[in-house]
Amino acid sequence: MDFNLTQEQRMIKRTIKEFAEEEVAKGALERDRTKTFPIHIFRKLAELGMMGLPFPEEYGGGGADTISFAIVVEELSKACASTGITYSAHISLGGAPIHMFGTEEQKRKYLVPLCTGESLGAFGLTEPNAGSDAGATETKAEEDRDDFVLNGEKSFITNGSYAKFIALTAITNSKEQKKEISSIIVPTDADGFSVKDEYEKMGLHAANTTELVLENVRVPKENLLGKRGEGLKQFLQTLDGGRIGIGAMAVGIAQAAYEKALQYAKQRRQFGKPLSTFQGIQFKLADMAMKIELARNMVYKAAWLKDEGKPFTKEASICKLFASEMCLEVTSEAVQIHGGNGYMKDFHVERYMRDAKLLQIGEGTSEIQRIVIAREIGAR
Repeated sequence: MDFNLTQEQRMIKRTIKEFAEEEVAKGALERDRTKTFPIHIFRKLAELGMMGLPFPEEYGGGGADTISFAIVVEELSKACASTGITYSAHISLGGAPIHMFGTEEQKRKYLVPLCTGESLGAFGLTEPNAGSDAGATETKAEEDRDDFVLNGEKSFITNGSYAKFIALTAITNSKEQKKEISSIIVPTDADGFSVKDEYEKMGLHAANTTELVLENVRVPKENLLGKRGEGLKQFLQTLDGGRIGIGAMAVGIAQAAYEKALQYAKQRRQFGKPLSTFQGIQFKLADMAMKIELARNMVYKAAWLKDEGKPFTKEASICKLFASEMCLEVTSEAVQIHGGNGYMKDFHVERYMRDAKLLQIGEGTSEIQRIVIAREIGAR
């Protein structure tokens, strides 16, 4: 359903839907098996002008809105969730903080190559000892004349192997009692900067998830992103937008699982008739369709509020929480409807279920979303 999309949004949806079906979906199963990152897909997305979609045209972007971004994430995730999360992180975590907080010079230097697809976007917040408690950051940036010297580790970083620079959080006042956390843009080819791609994951096998290790990495102070001491605040603001991307991912994966289940239920015969004629299966499919529709509406509402410059923190958390939990439920039901075949890789739905679990964890766990929502409604 088009939800009264604008002409531009409908055009973007048609373009990306066709691209996803022709270029992304057909290799998804094999990429999951071989854990192959689809760099060729992102080169083609750059040619389509999608890599800078919501950013201003003056930086090589598409000048589109957040709803358009959500549409692209949904369609890519429907075809391949690994592709969807790579794109979502590139825009919402890699490009957004530079667009929101960067100087004009930083935007020219760093946002432009993201928009053109020369680099993939990433950001570094999570650490081995700082997950949901992002304020527990331990990475340090010590001043040495005109430079910062960084030491520390970052974990679970999407796109780390394909990013030419990464904005990350670090403590910039190690000798003071009150921790001052700032954002700093760090080139990934800097001396002492290393990227490890060694995780064995449950799902999203074709996405790039890395560790970052910084050993006396020296960057100029001009690489400070925004105001000193506001790094955590910036990144939490960035995560609000990222949650819209996760919500859109969830809708895309769930839509794919639902369509597979509906198709299978119509074709599979048991006790002399199609599965789709049994009321128990009909109720499952009806619930799946309903919850996907509700989640998509929530994603679009949060995106619209963001585009209108209105507060959207609560709505972003609501859409992320509901959509991610809905997605795991829908993909599990899709496996159930497929029976024994649902447990087999060739039928795709087990992949959807594995990929779905991360959405309850990334960009703030479901538990963190409930804390945010409770705070926003004045319950704490």
